[in-house]
Amino acid sequence: MTNYSLASSTWNEKELNAIQTVIDSDMYTMGKHVAQYEQDFAKFFGSKYALMVSSGSTANLLMIAALFFTKNEKLKLKRGDEIIVPVVSWSTTYFPLQQYGLKVKFVDIDRNTLNMDLDKLDAAITDKTKAILSVNLLGNPNDYQRMQEIIGERDIFILEDNCESMGATINGKQAGSFGVMGTFSSFFSHHIATMEGGCVITDDEELYHILLCIRAHGWTRNLPKFNHVSGEKSDDPFEESFKFMLPGYNARPLEMSGALGIEQLKKLPEFIKIRQKNAQLFQQLFAQHPFIEIQKETGNSSWFGFSLVLKENAPYSRAELVKILSDKGIECRPIVTGNFLKNTEVLAHFDYEVAGTVDAAEYIDKHGLFVGNHQNDIEKEIKLLAEVLC
Repeated sequence: MTNYSLASSTWNEKELNAIQTVIDSDMYTMGKHVAQYEQDFAKFFGSKYALMVSSGSTANLLMIAALFFTKNEKLKLKRGDEIIVPVVSWSTTYFPLQQYGLKVKFVDIDRNTLNMDLDKLDAAITDKTKAILSVNLLGNPNDYQRMQEIIGERDIFILEDNCESMGATINGKQAGSFGVMGTFSSFFSHHIATMEGGCVITDDEELYHILLCIRAHGWTRNLPKFNHVSGEKSDDPFEESFKFMLPGYNARPLEMSGALGIEQLKKLPEFIKIRQKNAQLFQQLFAQHPFIEIQKETGNSSWFGFSLVLKENAPYSRAELVKILSDKGIECRPIVTGNFLKNTEVLAHFDYEVAGTVDAAEYIDKHGLFVGNHQNDIEKEIKLLAEVLC
């Protein structure tokens, strides 16, 4: 019995008709629907360019890969370069960094916002730091003004993993658009759903052309005639069919995913509005809870889910809390991976260091979890949660 699920379908007849349109066209690989979705996506998020890919995970992979091929020395990465990340995120925030031989420096999170602790970030930056890969956790954006003030005049750039925070804003600016590139996910449980799918946005034309190239095999076929990768393409399509310039991937999305995205993006403003309304009730019921902490909002969160962190005076453990919720049909999960440093087997493959202590990450790893938020009214479910945890 499930009384309060982690996520629910965002589809109706609009999405089913979109799928049928692709079936009727008999064109299933990346085509006109993906192209339209990319245009719509870039416009919505205030970016010059958007590139749809097969998942949020491949969005992160291509974002990092592109920086190894840029000619812009201020942005170009090489093996051994130091990149700072929060110690709490999903695994595929980190894996491309290892795969490209970067030196990963983990920084603790702020126990209130669940994002990177900016005081500890300030202390972690050295003359070896090349970039900061920030993560907007559970719908909550980072304080990018403060982050930029910390960077100051140093040649350090910001990247954003915004896969959990689509639609969040700070002073009207969309999360995901503060960095040189930002990534998004449209997996089922996220703010919009396109089967599988992700996006990378950027205002940098050269990076966009590199992304176009490495998304599909590293060939030139999908590049404009004049581009930053091959220069000028031949007018002979046969000659350009299998011309390879960069070591790429096949991270192309399905045409169905693009068609779904077009319809889902139209619904996103209303989805975010309802999620934020649900969050107002959640905050009202839990802000002053005697033994549970909730996430402190930065800007306007898009509330991917609702975190519950047991305070030191809590009458039960996290394991007992999980059982209490499960017995009432309330689904819950750890706060992303918790403290990622506990994954010692995979970290054996990393070149990494830890900046200072990670007390907050360790605390939420042992005492925190989250429950779902939805794009529809869940007043009944949130009140049930409050009743169970009174």
